[in-house]
Order: sequence, then C-alpha cells, then structure tokens
Amino acid sequence: MRSNVVIWWLLAAFFAVAFAVYAIWDLLDNPRGLPWYQAVDWTGGTALLFSVFMASMVAFYVQLVHRGQKGVDLPEDRLDADIDDADAEMGEFSPWSWWPILLAGAAALGALSLAVGIFLLPFAVGLLAVSLVGWVYEYYRGNFAR
Repeated sequence: MRSNVVIWWLLAAFFAVAFAVYAIWDLLDNPRGLPWYQAVDWTGGTALLFSVFMASMVAFYVQLVHRGQKGVDLPEDRLDADIDDADAEMGEFSPWSWWPILLAGAAALGALSLAVGIFLLPFAVGLLAVSLVGWVYEYYRGNFAR
C-alpha cells in the first residue's frame, strides 16, 4: 500500500510540473501580442490543474487508509501470500433467480418510455415495483423459503 501512496503523489507532482510547463509555454508562445488572459488556453491548463487536485485527493485518501491500517501490508503486497488471502465475502446470490432479468427489463422499458413515449412510464414503474418486491422476497416463499 505504501507503493500506491508514493505512485499517486508522484502522479500529482507530474501533473503539477506538466501544468507549470504548459502554462509558461502557452504564455511565451503568443505570436499576436494579445494580453495574457486572452492568450492563455484555459481548457488545457484547467484540465491539468484539476488532474493535480484529483491525484492529490486519491493520494491523500490512500495514505489515510494506509495509516488507518497501521502500516500493515495488504496480501497483494506480500510475496508469501496465497491467492485466496485477499478474497472478500461476495455475498449470497441466487443463480436460478429470474428477478434481475425482470428488473433490467423494467429499467429498459423506463428508458424506452423516456425516449419514445411517456405513456409507457407507468408500466415501467409497475414492473419495477413488482420485480423489486419479488427479488427482495424470493427467499420467503416456494422451495427456498426460510
């Protein structure tokens, strides 16, 4: 994790240097003699400046997480770790369930109703409600009731 912190801070420093070089180069390359606020390319400079801010935010967050773990290395960072050491519990899924397909169909019908005709929206909302209730309560009835 320490290497991730260093990489993100280096990336933020790279974007800062690139922003400085870009801004100075842009000001020096002013063939028409315009004032500086008209000669500057605001789009590229702003994009590089916000890249500095975003890389710094990610670096700061990763550094806080590393500090919160008290400097303990993750399984991905250790050479003696097994493949299963970093596997988290994924949860319980129903491979036989048809409700996610109906839920996706309700979302597709809702998007279609916004694109084609708003009269389809009540059907999409109804199908969405039925499929959400069915998906949430599928373990409360039938062969797999608890």
